[in-house]
Amino acid sequence: MLNLFNKEKESTNIVIIGHIDHGKSTLIGRIIFDTESLPDEKIEEVKKASGELGEKFEFAFLLDHLKEERENYMTIDTTQTFFQTKKRKYVIIDAPGHVEFIKNMITGATQAEVAVLIVDAKEGLKEQTKRHAYIISMLGLSKLFVAINKMDLVDYNQDVFKHLEAELAQFLDLINISAAYFIPISAKNGDNVLKRSAHIPWYKGPTLLEALDSLKLESEDKHRPLRFPIQDIYTINKEKIAVGKIESGAIKKGERLLLLPQEKEVGIQAIKVFNKNKDMAETGENIGITFSEALAVERGNIICDKQHLPKISHKFKANVFWMSGEDLKVNQKVIIRCATQELEAIVESIEKRLNSSTLEILEDEADAIRLNEVARVTFKSEKPIVLEEYHSIEELGRIVIEDKASGDIQGAGIIKEL
Repeated sequence: MLNLFNKEKESTNIVIIGHIDHGKSTLIGRIIFDTESLPDEKIEEVKKASGELGEKFEFAFLLDHLKEERENYMTIDTTQTFFQTKKRKYVIIDAPGHVEFIKNMITGATQAEVAVLIVDAKEGLKEQTKRHAYIISMLGLSKLFVAINKMDLVDYNQDVFKHLEAELAQFLDLINISAAYFIPISAKNGDNVLKRSAHIPWYKGPTLLEALDSLKLESEDKHRPLRFPIQDIYTINKEKIAVGKIESGAIKKGERLLLLPQEKEVGIQAIKVFNKNKDMAETGENIGITFSEALAVERGNIICDKQHLPKISHKFKANVFWMSGEDLKVNQKVIIRCATQELEAIVESIEKRLNSSTLEILEDEADAIRLNEVARVTFKSEKPIVLEEYHSIEELGRIVIEDKASGDIQGAGIIKEL
């Protein structure tokens, strides 16, 4: 129960994406090793595992520590690990790169605030590189870094780096996102990850960790409108407490706010963290609140300030990435999740479907979407849903689509039009 009122702000979540074998696990291993985020016994375990496989110390084994993963040299699930710099605490979400694990990759991406797209300097752009970049764009993850990895395999050649930078920048422009930095690195050797590389004197930009620390996050912007999705309701000593995470803005004791979708005004009687009261809470904090009046409040309700309201709608358009072997069809019923909201909706129309790697339009006014395709879909729900267009408040602009019968995640997307 106490964990619901965590007094510390959450760490910044980063998703690491890219084609298989382009070095994601090695990069993550290097980061947590260089930032001294591992106990000595873990280092010894990895040394032993590397020796048993006849390898030198392998940074990827810091994550791929299961025997099956060591033997197959690939990450099979979404892994989380932690590190910190002088400025921030971070959670790295390592998302698998091979196509059969795209569902895990999207699950990881929906938890993230920042994306790092890793590209092998020798192999260059692959189909999965482009597909992952499109998914990041579609999910509204606009904070993007590109790490051109394995520069040691191309003799730290500036022309190779510049060619890849131009090629990927052109593709990113097509999908309406841009990278804050393109950084030449060697995760294996540690070049430009934490420490600046003497092998790359022609690069004048920041190291990867310097770039991450330089980024201003929406979660650090206290001036955004208040959005507080209610995660659950508890009754403690006959007192009803609504708990959740403040996705943006701030809540002050005593102020009058609006409860959506009911559109009822509410007064904030108390703000609770670890069973202690406080006068104000800000973006990223997990809190409990009590109200001045008796209300019918439930999971999925959104508390907002009265001056800057989101939309309440029964119909909306979304860019959807479909990751199920079963097609998504017009008139099909699905479960939509947005923040803590969950409701049933019907697929009213599919405006167009596209190839997620090439962005080629496959069909206008389609009847169905197939595995790994992207589409513009109109959904209609019986119950009202509180939404934002993703470029306004990303936390209320992302959706996850679940199968109505099994509850399996089948797709994800961003709100484009209400």
